[in-house]
Amino acid sequence: MNVDRFFTVAVLPGPGETVLGSAVTTEPGGKGGNQAVAAARAGAIVQFVGAVGTDPAGAELRTHLSDNGIGLDGLQELPVASGSAVILVDNRGENMIVVAPGANGHLTLTSAAARAVIADCEVLLVQLEVPIATAVAAAREARSVGATVIVNASPVSADPALSDLADVTDVVIVNEAEEPHWIWPTRHLVVTRGARGAIYRATGGDLEIPSPDVEAIDTTGAGDVFAGVLAANWLAGHERALRRACAAGALATLVPGAGDCAPTAEAIDDVLSPEVGGST
Repeated sequence: MNVDRFFTVAVLPGPGETVLGSAVTTEPGGKGGNQAVAAARAGAIVQFVGAVGTDPAGAELRTHLSDNGIGLDGLQELPVASGSAVILVDNRGENMIVVAPGANGHLTLTSAAARAVIADCEVLLVQLEVPIATAVAAAREARSVGATVIVNASPVSADPALSDLADVTDVVIVNEAEEPHWIWPTRHLVVTRGARGAIYRATGGDLEIPSPDVEAIDTTGAGDVFAGVLAANWLAGHERALRRACAAGALATLVPGAGDCAPTAEAIDDVLSPEVGGST
């Protein structure tokens, strides 16, 4: 969970360049938080395992999750600053992001409540903005109860512990730029391609899923929405999950910001109908 500060700029700056912003907004975000909200709005019952600080930002982030119907039994409050991010968005909807992990970087699974939440799940979705050792521990806990483990492998790193995570992962989500850096085999690999949709890679061959055509306003958070909706629908079938995730990711680009850009299940139905809708 992060507090995101957005700067709207005409063009993204290059190295050493200063640009002027036309607007500044602040809202809740963070990959895990965004994914949790997206999954909940897509119809899943969601429990969040993560960490915020005891600062005012932490209270705001907690409220944001609660307002979206997300269970907070696994949310820890730590005596450090909450995570934060600075996001630059240009007039084409492209972005640059810098993240200060704060409490996210101190997340562990020493909490009995957090472990109990994971032990009760059917699908565990994790990403790499928390310590990899914590992600590995969560994945092992989920695997021990037969849950499906989905890893949004962002940001991809060279940490050797990633091989431990790969051993207990069922599905990996990466974007096109990250795919060459994910060197460990996985049963199900999902590659996001922005406006071009996604590719599902498995031993039986590749499946390309298109994305609905939209006039994007802001691509920030679209990948998080994709991951959350994919997780929410994965057990209902891979193709259905991918189509709904691609549709949700496209809809997310129509809303400025990241923390509140996830569409509802009904909105996803509408953009897919009659091809998929709510029945396929």
